[in-house]
Amino acid sequence: MAGFFRPRCAQGAAPAAVARLIGAIRRRDHGGIVLSLTIASALTLTGCCVQAEAARSTAAPRTYTVEQLAAAVGCTAEITLKALDYRQGECTTDGIPYVFLDFVTVDGQRAWLDYAEMYGGLYLVGDRWALSAKSKSFMQELSRKLGGKVEEHGPGGAAPSPSTP
Repeated sequence: MAGFFRPRCAQGAAPAAVARLIGAIRRRDHGGIVLSLTIASALTLTGCCVQAEAARSTAAPRTYTVEQLAAAVGCTAEITLKALDYRQGECTTDGIPYVFLDFVTVDGQRAWLDYAEMYGGLYLVGDRWALSAKSKSFMQELSRKLGGKVEEHGPGGAAPSPSTP
């Protein structure tokens, strides 16, 4: 996230900083308020590295726009539909036609995918984005680059179960 402060914590850096801070406070000894602030600062400094490491190991899913998805596969999308809650763009690169979608909300995305199910299709679905392309194996390869998961919808939705007389 742009503008978000991410501390660079070397192993052992936070405890060393806490020790320096506590030493400085002991030399000045201005009473209980300073000691409380020192403890709060020490906990904050120590916790920053733990939080930074956790953030690195569990990156949030990326939300892409139609334009960003197209650029990631090497083409420039032409916007073919602008609806209230989503946009659709299309392009072709290396002979492969792509359809890209970005959504305003997750609920809008799920509603669109549920509706699209009656027509069938193969989609790579991420956080408020989806794309459709060539084949399941191709989409799985794209998922390693973009994230998301491959969803396959059969035409007409689920097959009806046979009725019993």
